[in-house]
Amino acid sequence: MKAVIVRLSAIGDVVHTLPALAVLHRHGWETGWIVEPPARPLLEGNPSLSRLWPAPPARLTAWGVAHRVLADVRAKEYDVALDFQGLWKSATWARLTGAGRVVGMSRKWRREPGSSVLLGESAEPPPGITHVIDENLALLRPVGIDEIGAREFPLPAAVAERQAIAHALSATGMERFAILNPAGGWPGKLWRAQNFGAVARGLRDRGLPSLVTWGPGEEELAERVVATSAGAARRAFATTLLEYVELARRARLVVAADTGPLHLACAVGTPVVALFGPTDPARNGPFSPGDVVVRPPAIEAAARGGRYRVEGAVMDEISVEQVLAAIDRRLAPDAAAVHAV
Repeated sequence: MKAVIVRLSAIGDVVHTLPALAVLHRHGWETGWIVEPPARPLLEGNPSLSRLWPAPPARLTAWGVAHRVLADVRAKEYDVALDFQGLWKSATWARLTGAGRVVGMSRKWRREPGSSVLLGESAEPPPGITHVIDENLALLRPVGIDEIGAREFPLPAAVAERQAIAHALSATGMERFAILNPAGGWPGKLWRAQNFGAVARGLRDRGLPSLVTWGPGEEELAERVVATSAGAARRAFATTLLEYVELARRARLVVAADTGPLHLACAVGTPVVALFGPTDPARNGPFSPGDVVVRPPAIEAAARGGRYRVEGAVMDEISVEQVLAAIDRRLAPDAAAVHAV
């Protein structure tokens, strides 16, 4: 059997779809994937993937490229197209693949509910499912695969990237280190740079220097963290996406908000302290039993009461002391359960 996955973006969402790819591969499916350029490095050379197609930008001038990509996809004669994104554009791609079946989440589970009209079949997670990884795995149930709970993240071998990171770390003299990633995808997820700087000072007191990671356009934010760390942190060297994966593998700890670098660290099994405000950690958060989620007290209380409404700059309600306490819990030898503090 042959399936084509449509998950165009973003990096964290692509990471959360990798377990579904792994399950398909384990069940003997030949699987292709349509993806936009930013997340493409996570899939090129992926051992569980047979074909990869780049989705061009959604503009009229790119229609010629899209037409050529679709002609190539249709030539594969896929049995099933799986829309993991729940948008009009992803459902359109899935429909245009020419696959015999077009499967996606049902209307109420889609980010753009109206796009369900382009599906041939729909799925819903079974009762009690909260994490987005399991929502993605539920999409395989219509094709006869039920492996909710799977947590395998196939990634490219990245031999050159591993060597590059080993060389770069050797130049810094850092063997044990923490990663601080202050970016957040959108402003409501951001924790203040000076707070990360204070956390770096606390980590230094615990014998752990910090590297501040950054992506395109985030250099100034990283520098603000370094400037407020009193020498406890240094700005990380520039990394590609796969180089960041290898850097995260080597880190003793990653402290980050709900963004791609956090989810990549979770995927490779690095201990994390995750900072969550406007998004729900039950859906998007870490899944390792030892990892720690830090949430603003007001949001935590609302969640316990069955409410989840977020207003204002809730990330400012997370204190440095909360995060340092979470770090102590995560680095404790017996860390074995998810904590919310």
